[in-house]
Amino acid sequence: MSAMQRRKGAAWEREVATMLRDAMPGCDAKRGLGQARSAHEVADVDVPGFWVECKRGAQPNVRAALRQAKEAREASGRALTHHAVAIVRDDRQDAFVAMPLGDFLELVREWWERGQR
Repeated sequence: MSAMQRRKGAAWEREVATMLRDAMPGCDAKRGLGQARSAHEVADVDVPGFWVECKRGAQPNVRAALRQAKEAREASGRALTHHAVAIVRDDRQDAFVAMPLGDFLELVREWWERGQR
């Protein structure tokens, strides 16, 4: 991976952290800085309840990103407390989120039970 790609990825992680802080006032979402030592130490973005893997590029591999988030979450011991998500942005395109269907259904169930219709 080139230095430019690493800078681009780090900038995307900071951008995602900012978006999450804006969406969850009072949350201290920040870029996970332990990744340089081991991919399993921290998520790309440290935010409560989610194990976030960020990918940005010409055509990032969404399935690989989600697999990486799930495996790292498992290795960290946070499988019961964190939802695995991949936040992906193709160059010059809108970003999107991918997550396991079970995690998504759990979030939908919680939202529905709160009466957020």
